[in-house]
Amino acid sequence: MKFTLNSNNNPVTDTQDCIIISVFSDKKKTKLSDAGIQIDKASNGQINAILEKGDFKADIADSLMLYDITGVTASRILLIGCGKQEEYSAKIVNQASQAACKVIQNSSIESVNSYLTENTQKEQQYTAVTQTVIAFADSLYQLQDYKSNKKDNPTLKEIYIHGRQEHLTALNNGVAISKGMNLTRNLANHPGNVCTPSYIADIASKLAKDYKNVDIETLEEADMEKLGMGSFLSVSKGSDEPGKMIVLQYFGAKDKNKQPIALVGKGVTFDTGGISLKPGANMDEMKFDMGGAAGMLGTLKACAEMQLEINLVVVLAAAENMPSARASKPGDIVTSMKGITIEVLNTDAEGRLVLCDALTYVGKYNPSIVIDAATLTGACIIALGHHISAVLSNNDQLANDLMDAGNTINDRAWRLPMGDEYKKQLKSSFADLGNIGGRAAGTITAACFLGEFTKDYKWAHLDIAGTAWTDKDATGRPVPLLSQFLINQANQTN
Repeated sequence: MKFTLNSNNNPVTDTQDCIIISVFSDKKKTKLSDAGIQIDKASNGQINAILEKGDFKADIADSLMLYDITGVTASRILLIGCGKQEEYSAKIVNQASQAACKVIQNSSIESVNSYLTENTQKEQQYTAVTQTVIAFADSLYQLQDYKSNKKDNPTLKEIYIHGRQEHLTALNNGVAISKGMNLTRNLANHPGNVCTPSYIADIASKLAKDYKNVDIETLEEADMEKLGMGSFLSVSKGSDEPGKMIVLQYFGAKDKNKQPIALVGKGVTFDTGGISLKPGANMDEMKFDMGGAAGMLGTLKACAEMQLEINLVVVLAAAENMPSARASKPGDIVTSMKGITIEVLNTDAEGRLVLCDALTYVGKYNPSIVIDAATLTGACIIALGHHISAVLSNNDQLANDLMDAGNTINDRAWRLPMGDEYKKQLKSSFADLGNIGGRAAGTITAACFLGEFTKDYKWAHLDIAGTAWTDKDATGRPVPLLSQFLINQANQTN
């Protein structure tokens, strides 16, 4: 898929197969965007004549395809409803672009020119270009590796996006973020018998070969044993698939010794719950439990594509959680790399067990900021549903920066509290910590557990249990949020 910035202000002469224009609802009437007004004028009022019939309400994501409009070079004009013009934003551009893609992807259209970025507020135009790219790439995503009868790929090959020359970086950023999202979705959508910890390590190695400024090191279980990662190994030992701690470094800053930002991802490639076995219904979805690691690897790819001038260290804690004669039992006590002892009260709370050693290990790189992402708790879905990720942090500015980035890129996060009153729920009668804190405030107590291993850092935790996948398909989140956060960080320091 090729994305091109189009600064042409005369849609009447555009030669693409289809032109996409916005239509707004205004006091029970419809109102054309700037491009629509030009096309309507060239066609002697054909567009408005159709709108005046009142069938097209211009509510957000409404669509109407028009053919062979007089006076226009393109053979198709696609009208997309965008709601009230005064409320038009980059977020609605994303929704409108997705609606357009649904109409186009089953057609014979090979090239389109989208004018949906028009008429957004000036401060949102840059982001609107990025959002258009992400929306089209996301909507056209397919994984057909396991289909015997593969569907025909969409004929759409070229997408032109209306914008000024200063929006070229926005377009390129959107392309980079989309590539990262596609990598994340591919990893997460592969079944557990394919996407093992070794498979993730192989994909990470290929990524490192693609970019000269990315290095990789993979810690095997023997290496982790020497480092005292008893918490991680208590999870991986139950499986025949060996656990991997995959460490990638991206050197984008002019000073290669500049403190990196650390991204740590939970990579449980399949989660049966271990001895605390999950119910069988919907257990197939537990192939998505490596969404945190997939998201961090996708974010690294986006960052490398954009060549952001920052340094990163990315740690992927990859393991499989299985029941076996070697698996941990409820009540077992293990010792983490940090020396904190943990009573494993529930083997299905395994994500925090692999993460805590990864969060300890990353300290060797002296990071300026540490962010982890994990499909950690079902409680997060109860709290925030499938629309918003949870962010918990020991630093107010970091939490706010993450939420601001999410709001900008339409990948929202919402902060939940932490505090000593919640830590009390992790008390163990026999060890320093229990790995669960009861049903109440499960997302918060899970973060409090991780907080015991991140006291030396400016740290934030993203619980993406509700946002990493929906309807048995990975979403590519939180790649947009983290990519925008890193863009902001790079802009602040340069």
